[in-house]
Amino acid sequence: MKPGDRPVILEKEMTMSNQDRNRNGGNGRRQFLKCMAWAGTGVVWAMRGGVLRAETLDAAAGSNFDKSAADNATFSFVQISDSHIGFNKAPNPDVIGTLKGAIAQINALAERPAFVLHTGDLTHLAHPESFDIVSQITQDIKTGRIFFIPGEHDVLGDDGKEYFSRFGKGNSGNGWYSFDYRGVHFIGLINVLNLKPGGMGSLGQEQIEWLEKDLAGRSNSTPIVVFAHMPLWNVYEPWGWGTGDSAQALSHLRRFGSVTVLNGHIHQIQQKVEGNITFYTARSTGFPQPAPGAAPAPGPLQNVQPSRLHSLLGIRDVRAVRVGGPLAVTDNVLT
Repeated sequence: MKPGDRPVILEKEMTMSNQDRNRNGGNGRRQFLKCMAWAGTGVVWAMRGGVLRAETLDAAAGSNFDKSAADNATFSFVQISDSHIGFNKAPNPDVIGTLKGAIAQINALAERPAFVLHTGDLTHLAHPESFDIVSQITQDIKTGRIFFIPGEHDVLGDDGKEYFSRFGKGNSGNGWYSFDYRGVHFIGLINVLNLKPGGMGSLGQEQIEWLEKDLAGRSNSTPIVVFAHMPLWNVYEPWGWGTGDSAQALSHLRRFGSVTVLNGHIHQIQQKVEGNITFYTARSTGFPQPAPGAAPAPGPLQNVQPSRLHSLLGIRDVRAVRVGGPLAVTDNVLT
């Protein structure tokens, strides 16, 4: 990625049926986005200059679709999230199997990613044996490294002592950290240790001050990728799907031309653009949750047919590209 470039973002999402597509086609892209949430697989998203453009996979496979953004990637990485090892109920009593399936997909990618980000809830109840399983399974990932950040399920009962003893050694403060890779600055934040009333995440003043110092002196043209467990924007406050003090953290990021924020926690794809900051939440490898407000409370989505489960789980492939824009993001369901 050249200095000053802004990312092009490609998002392989979900398709509607032909009937739904025809019925909603006249309602514009906003209605299309609303209808996509739980339907199936296969839409490529392109973002140029802050404007989203959608193509079906059929169109993307055609000769008129510009694939240069993905083809010219300088490097890629994969995001996985919410594996919830230790969960054994409906709709997915085999979360070990689906995590292994996700890793098999990562290993089968045509171009090996540089690394993997796991954005939290490695385990369901923070039991040592569950962390053992995560360690054993993720050793099979064929990349240079895997980076972790905890979810609220990983810090249950001991404020993360077990998690940090395994996955947080050498990190700053209460586990936050940053690193650089090929001109992109990556920042891992922790927003699950001091949850607010209603379950909202919290970063805390010490971490926000650390973030300000971490960014000081960096050029405005440096591409930034932030990853944390809970969303850094209020997806749905009644369910605690957000971070109460995220605005303070984001104030230190707004001067940069390209900022991508990756989160998990809500087990589904949601996205938002605020100026130069693009927010993405990811699917889980463990189980899906309801769309915001579509159920009395958050939790594992019930009455999911086994044949449909894998279409609601997935991984995310992210690429840095040599074009006038940031990161190319492709979400893939489990196969």
